[in-house]
Amino acid sequence: MAALVRLSSVCHRGVKPLFLRNSLLVRPLVAHNQDSDRPSLLAAQIHVSPPQYAASGSKAASLHWTGERVVSILLLGLGPVAYLYPGPVVDYSLAAALTLHGHWGIGQVLTDYVHGDLKIKVANTGLLCLSAVTFAGLCYFNYNDVGICKAVAMLWSL
Repeated sequence: MAALVRLSSVCHRGVKPLFLRNSLLVRPLVAHNQDSDRPSLLAAQIHVSPPQYAASGSKAASLHWTGERVVSILLLGLGPVAYLYPGPVVDYSLAAALTLHGHWGIGQVLTDYVHGDLKIKVANTGLLCLSAVTFAGLCYFNYNDVGICKAVAMLWSL
């Protein structure tokens, strides 16, 4: 059985990892003491943080996660379809799926690394603008030029 253990309780050097500072749950951990043959118990601390923005009983996060997986699988399927059947429908489907996939991916990076209310609002506004410009540019390219499928085929033929 695996358990998360505070490093300071194991090595006795006072090391405090960033993610194991306060204990909320304590589980026993068996460790062999070098001086005796009997195993001794150490206290392993497992930390649980409450969800900050999720409402109890909300399925929004689950549906969002499912949507991300559906778009990822759709992109996997659009690759061969774009190669075998290039056309406007596939071009616009690729434009929408690539933009949505990129928007959600960069949104997760912003969620992980941008902190502070004002910074989060500015970053999310910038992401929304970037995604809108990306989708508009891909649609413009599809309408006024050869399209995504033929452009990739032309790049491969070089």
